[in-house]
Amino acid sequence: MDIGKLWFNYCAPFRLIQLRNEVTGEAELLAKRPLNCEKRKNYKFDITAISCDGIESENVTVRVKVNDVNEFAPVFVDPSYVVSVDEGRLYDEIVTLRAEDQDCSPKYGDICRYELLTKDQPFVVDSEGVVRNTEILDYERSHNHILSFVAYDCGMKRSQPVMVTVKVNRVCHLGWKGIPKQVEYSPGSGRQELFPSASLELCSVPCSVERVQSRIGLVTNHIGKGCDRDTYSVPAQRKMCGASDSSIELLPSPGPGKEWTSPLHSDEGHEGDLIFQFEGDNSGIRIPDEVMSHNLTNTFTISSWMKHKSHSADKHTKEHLICNSDSRKMNRHHFALFVRNCRLILLLRREYMEADLNTFQPAEWRWKLPQVCDNEWHHYSVQANLPEVNLYVDGHLFHPETSDTPEVIDDWPLHPTRGIETTMTVGACWQGSEGIMKHGFVGYLAGLSILSGSLESPRVLSCLTRCQEALDTPAMELLQPSMELLTNNEMTQITVEGNNVTNVETLIRRVAYINNRDFPTPGRRPVSLTTNILCTTGKALKIGTSESFVVVLQPHQPSIEINGTTNFVKEYEAFRQGLRIFPDISIYLSAAAKEAGAPTPGGQLDECSVMVYPPLNPDHETLVLPDNLIAELGLAATVTRQGATISGAHNTPNYQKILRQIHYTNRKPAYYLNRAFKLSCSELGGRFTSNEYTQTVTVIHPQLSVDKVEDDSDVVVNELPESHPHQETKIEATHHENPLPAHHKISPQHAHIKEVHITEYANSKNLQGAVASSASHAVTIIVVVCVGFLVFLVVLGVLRVRAVHSRGATQEEANAADVEMAWDDSALNITVNPMEMEMGETQHLRDRDDDDSSDEGSNFNDELEESSDDDDEEIVTKQKELEWDDSTLKI
Repeated sequence: MDIGKLWFNYCAPFRLIQLRNEVTGEAELLAKRPLNCEKRKNYKFDITAISCDGIESENVTVRVKVNDVNEFAPVFVDPSYVVSVDEGRLYDEIVTLRAEDQDCSPKYGDICRYELLTKDQPFVVDSEGVVRNTEILDYERSHNHILSFVAYDCGMKRSQPVMVTVKVNRVCHLGWKGIPKQVEYSPGSGRQELFPSASLELCSVPCSVERVQSRIGLVTNHIGKGCDRDTYSVPAQRKMCGASDSSIELLPSPGPGKEWTSPLHSDEGHEGDLIFQFEGDNSGIRIPDEVMSHNLTNTFTISSWMKHKSHSADKHTKEHLICNSDSRKMNRHHFALFVRNCRLILLLRREYMEADLNTFQPAEWRWKLPQVCDNEWHHYSVQANLPEVNLYVDGHLFHPETSDTPEVIDDWPLHPTRGIETTMTVGACWQGSEGIMKHGFVGYLAGLSILSGSLESPRVLSCLTRCQEALDTPAMELLQPSMELLTNNEMTQITVEGNNVTNVETLIRRVAYINNRDFPTPGRRPVSLTTNILCTTGKALKIGTSESFVVVLQPHQPSIEINGTTNFVKEYEAFRQGLRIFPDISIYLSAAAKEAGAPTPGGQLDECSVMVYPPLNPDHETLVLPDNLIAELGLAATVTRQGATISGAHNTPNYQKILRQIHYTNRKPAYYLNRAFKLSCSELGGRFTSNEYTQTVTVIHPQLSVDKVEDDSDVVVNELPESHPHQETKIEATHHENPLPAHHKISPQHAHIKEVHITEYANSKNLQGAVASSASHAVTIIVVVCVGFLVFLVVLGVLRVRAVHSRGATQEEANAADVEMAWDDSALNITVNPMEMEMGETQHLRDRDDDDSSDEGSNFNDELEESSDDDDEEIVTKQKELEWDDSTLKI
């Protein structure tokens, strides 16, 4: 059926479709105008088909959905935003932004994201448009914050920016303002103020101030032995503080002659002090008897660093720092220093010859003090000038809070015994009857020493325990009337009191931190500021504690540089008389490479070592140090075959002066071509070391004239052709069998120089050196040959004289025998008498041997032995050759 027309029964923005195919009824529907999703998203209408003969079909419903395109950008509801917030708070919501999009579909019409365009601001915005701050706002830092935000639809079409102004309201909080979170301290920067902008806010509190007290505290318990004081080792600190040289160190660093501390657990780290850990009875050590006398006398000082805490076990257990007890049979404690029940106790029993056996004498002094069990490092020094005994804690004389400390206990003197010696121990006490250690100490010790016969100066004790880091007080001229400035002994607390808030603020701003160590321990030191305010009404205002940190930065690593003339030459006589091996040595301490400026002399060294290669031969070599200067400076020195070591903390110029006065003596310089000395220095217990400086001293051997060298030398030099004066020609050395010079022999003093085969290209300098070396060898050869020949002539003359005397005596004996004996020789027949002929041949052989001996004087002793053997053989031969016909011999 043919289709004639299509009719709409709805007024829609579509036009009638022309048929494409009347047979199949295919038609096309077109829009009359552009569709707009924002106006209408859907259309619904019916279509009727009418055939050519006018028959209508049933209605067909058509639905048209208009697809959206992202033609509109988001737009904020408000053109701008202004909000106010209080300082010092974190808000969950400061303001909520809202934007809209006119697109009809969710894809392009919904807002999917908000963005903050302003950088480096403490604010964020989420996808819902909620703005909040990420850190506390400060009115002093910024009164308001102007921000710019944009919105994005889900098609990522961006809106125009909207301005948001956040005003910060100043809120008055009672307390300190302007306290930084941390203060960075550079080593070597000296005094640095902690709170230069500090101010005390009292707001509008109805309080008439009567008294203000502010306290700044520095915490250093976690650094070293309570603070940055351990730049140098305990022995070095004692010398620098002027302590007595007679003090005996009972806990030295393990080494030769100090092996008794080797079994202990120690922790040296990168600092100078050696800290020993004791863990009870099994960790006690015995002090060798030769270290010190066991008689303390009536005047002595016992000093030590100690870190100890209270134990949950029996508090009445003794923990010995040091003990002197019977070696065997008995358990008497003669003297001891121990801890019991958080008390430090000195035990000192009088010997029977020192007091009346029937009279009580003070024997124990007990100090009760909190430092013993607070698990912190403290320095204790017991000074006894009997009967008076005092205790110094951290360099200060201990003043008890109550009058009953120290508690003094009396006891009888020790009863007399025979053959009982004592044993001194550290960390426990020796029980002579049981042969074991008991009453062991649990904790840490360092620098334990005994000074017998004298008292250590309080000034020295204060110097030994002085912290290198501390708080520094303001200048005294800033202290106004009615103001007070108080500090503790360690300078870790400074208290400012007064009735004027402004004056208190001024003094707090001038409090500083200082660290005098050249290389302080890096890290954080907590600092606190606590304030109490008392009103005239008697009401106290509560002020919160302000916290901060001092951050000590990593120090720059220094370098020690040694410079000088590394090579010089000397003749024999200078070596025999002694010469300075470091005549112009210079030592410099320089900062890190990134710091500008040249190195400058100064600073402290604690050791310099000189090594000799090969080691010294004590038969003819010596190394002499300026002992008087070393003793005057309070240093120590040792000299061995390998070299010398100078130790002790002192400034660089004095070490330089000592090194320049070191002399080297060699009585046989011909044994060596040169000598090498290696020098290195260090500071801070070897924490920083210098370069290895090598000093070479060359020996000038004697020279002969060139003419004589050509006749007698063992070295033959091939002359250069005249036509090629610069042509390289080899120098060949020919060694004859004559005896070598003394400095080419392998000597019993181990001054060995191996034979060297040298092939060099000759120029004018090399040729001159070869001739000079040959001259030295020729002189030595001539001397040896002449002396040998002279000795041979003397020995030969003596032998000939003895031989003449021997022949004369033999002839006289023969004549006497002829007279006494009458022979009947009528029938005697002598077939041969070769005596005279053999005597002549023997004399001829001896003359020939003499000539040979003159040519080979170096083998003189061997010739004598061979000639002696030949003489014996000659006598036997002559006896065999002489035959008698004694058939008719009658006696």
